[in-house]
Amino acid sequence: MNHGILSALAAFTLWGFLPLYWKALDAVPADQILTHRMVWSMLLLSLLLLCLRRWRWLGTALRSPGTLLNSLGCALLLALNWLTYIWSVNNGYIVEASLGYYINPLVSVLLGVLFLQERLRPIQWLSIALASCGVLYLTLSYGQLPWIALTLALTFGFYGLLRKKASLPSLEGQALETAMLFLPALGYILWLGSRGDGSFGQFELQQDLLLIGTGAATAVPLILFAYGAQRISLATLGILQYLAPSIQLLIGIWVYAEPFEGERAMAFMMIWSALAIYTCESLYSLRRRKRVSEAEIG
Repeated sequence: MNHGILSALAAFTLWGFLPLYWKALDAVPADQILTHRMVWSMLLLSLLLLCLRRWRWLGTALRSPGTLLNSLGCALLLALNWLTYIWSVNNGYIVEASLGYYINPLVSVLLGVLFLQERLRPIQWLSIALASCGVLYLTLSYGQLPWIALTLALTFGFYGLLRKKASLPSLEGQALETAMLFLPALGYILWLGSRGDGSFGQFELQQDLLLIGTGAATAVPLILFAYGAQRISLATLGILQYLAPSIQLLIGIWVYAEPFEGERAMAFMMIWSALAIYTCESLYSLRRRKRVSEAEIG
């Protein structure tokens, strides 16, 4: 097994077990976990860039309004995604959060059609239709939209769309996006601390260490993912990405005993089927194009 696959596996596994980390901080409000995550991950990314001596891009980025606007959009989408995910985990909605990350790949495909003029084959449209039926079925069963899942899928989908148009590499882009929110996040933490409402330094040392560790919990999987994505095919990466929500789903059901009754299971079955159809069709098309290319070369 090559290093790229191992890195991607490690990233998705860490993301899968992340609910356990946020649950350990369930005494801390979601907005404070979010701001600590921004501050400590910024410090860790800055240290990493300093060690790698990769700062030359910063001057060019700061002189480019397009790059700054793109990074600000990415930062806001990522912040909303993180806040929704942390809140959902610590309020007993891990199963619905996992649904959002199952839906996300198909949302990304649909955004590619709408904004990048990408074309889908008939079976790919079938996959999106089947996943939409799953969301609709869940909505009708519960009488309300699965807003957590849709918020997570849409924010990460649009984040991926903006990152696709970004000029900065993954690590540098992540650093600039985090830097956009660093000062507001730090200011919010200091303001809460001055009022005595902050969670840092107020209770046990273990909680403070966990808050500091949010930086590593954020940055390490992203770095592993970026390393792996550069070294394996998109098809392999696409299959591996289902590992994270699968682990999250099992944690929600088995560790925290969240409900997974018939209606919810049926909706998940529809979405799993849609993902299976889409993945198999994509792999088949990729292999067919490869055979055609080899035949033309031969």
